[in-house]
Amino acid sequence: MDSTLAKGLAAIEWMTRRQRPCRVTDLAQAFGMARSNAHRTLQTLVDCGWAVQDPDTSAYRPSLRLFELGALVGDAADVGALLRPHLAALAQQTGETIHLAVLDGAEIVYLDKFDSPLPVAAYSRIGGRAPAYCVASGKALLAAAAPNAPALHERFGTLAAHTKNSITDFDALLLELERTRTRGYAENREEWRLGVCGLGVPVFNARGEAVAAVGMSVPSIRFARTQARGLADRLMACARDASVTLGYRASALPTTSTIKRRRSE
Repeated sequence: MDSTLAKGLAAIEWMTRRQRPCRVTDLAQAFGMARSNAHRTLQTLVDCGWAVQDPDTSAYRPSLRLFELGALVGDAADVGALLRPHLAALAQQTGETIHLAVLDGAEIVYLDKFDSPLPVAAYSRIGGRAPAYCVASGKALLAAAAPNAPALHERFGTLAAHTKNSITDFDALLLELERTRTRGYAENREEWRLGVCGLGVPVFNARGEAVAAVGMSVPSIRFARTQARGLADRLMACARDASVTLGYRASALPTTSTIKRRRSE
């Protein structure tokens, strides 16, 4: 590995995530390097167009070149294709139906899906839609947006009952979304279709935006006999890896051990 290149790339990432200008001494302390080396690294980044230096304060910050290239990468990236290996691995591990969904207004749209090979499986289809407040993937994405009551009213208008278990009260939906944020995953207990339960966890991009959700559909006859928390832990691990693939910092995501500590408190 080219250590000079690695040092420069690490410095760019550190400056970007710092979100404020830095001085030579800041970089030197952060990386445990001599001031002369830190100065040379920063000046090289300036010379190559990756950083700019304020003439008044002498502080450095990343240039807009990073934003330009990041936007191009984001436009070119096919989120579904990038995350498909993670979904495939989860489907193999659990044997359940796994899907990738995005939020579109009051509904979620299924972008990808791996069917369960088991005799009794939950049904959904790529391109299909479902009311976001009734399915786990939709709840996961709604919870990540931390909406208030007016925002939910504006999005849904009314909450229709699709089964006897559907949430039809906005206060109840807000409580459910808060529980989702606290435990790290969403649940659907036969709220959209009788006989079908589900779990969902959001996937974040490099800007910290919830851009999709990984979901798991499980027939209720099997869900009742399954350790839902064990499946949720696997789902959270999958969503965590998927988020890292999209550039999100792993340290900013809850781990299964963190969730377990919350449950015990």
